[in-house]
Amino acid sequence: MFIDSAKIYVKAGDGGDGCIAFRREKYVPKGGPSGGDGGKGGDVVVEADEHIQTLLDFRYQRSYKAERGQHGQGSNMTGKSGLDRIIKLPVGTVVMDMETNEILADLTHHQQKEIVAYGGKGGRGNTRFKTSTNQTPRICEEGEKGEEKNLSLELKLLADVGLVGLPNAGKSTLLSRISAARPKIADYPFTTLIPNLGIVRVREAQSFVAADIPGLIEGAHLGKGLGTRFLKHIERTRILLLLLDATSESLESDYNTLINELVSYKQGLELKPRIIAYTKSDLLTNRFSGLKAKVIGKTQTILISSVDGTHIQELNRMIWDILIQP
Repeated sequence: MFIDSAKIYVKAGDGGDGCIAFRREKYVPKGGPSGGDGGKGGDVVVEADEHIQTLLDFRYQRSYKAERGQHGQGSNMTGKSGLDRIIKLPVGTVVMDMETNEILADLTHHQQKEIVAYGGKGGRGNTRFKTSTNQTPRICEEGEKGEEKNLSLELKLLADVGLVGLPNAGKSTLLSRISAARPKIADYPFTTLIPNLGIVRVREAQSFVAADIPGLIEGAHLGKGLGTRFLKHIERTRILLLLLDATSESLESDYNTLINELVSYKQGLELKPRIIAYTKSDLLTNRFSGLKAKVIGKTQTILISSVDGTHIQELNRMIWDILIQP
């Protein structure tokens, strides 16, 4: 099951209390203060792990607490610091404080670590309060409380190319043709219910990652169809590959729907480099004329068939040439 969002509660460790103690040794009947400081509470740390693919585990365990610091002891012994609580998340996860909406961590590479809740400082023992006028202080500090937060976890897939199209435009078929990914394929809308990733090999030592997301429909940015749930997965992609069904009688309308949904979801997505791929060329029975004259900008277009392989290699090279541009 692919889960790309979750909510959890985290609590960093409290600091240990300082200690009130005095030296009591032979021949030292009235020794000075010897109370040690409390240990620091453990932090809550998130770590990106490339071996984790979804946030499914966080639907079952929602509370995470770090260890508290130990109290100070006599003989000026400082309490042991609490152990950090490390939470491993998929690469691409954004961690946000639900109360302030502040982004605490954006995990974009393997083993990246970020502290999301800091442990409390340990309290000072009575040794710290000794002065020239107070040689035997009988006061100490309590440890500080560790931070506690409610966090929102949101997974955004990391891919070089995002496959975008209306339902049944041929996205899953194309991904299965150009990579080893095997998404579900059928001739009805919304066959794809979860994002799929595939590694595409262009030449030796040349490859990229493509992401297939569920089809968009008009109003997707408002949540219609599978809308906002998966549009977020194309935010990080470097290229948008717009797939249009070459057999459609409303190509211009199909194209405008896709662009409008991207812009309505998030300003700036329309500025990403994009390629238009007209799919299902094997089903064309007449001369094809696409949207070349009507598409503004430097958008490249190509006519392909994922069934018989027409122009698939050319498409891969076209994508690669854009990816290697500075």
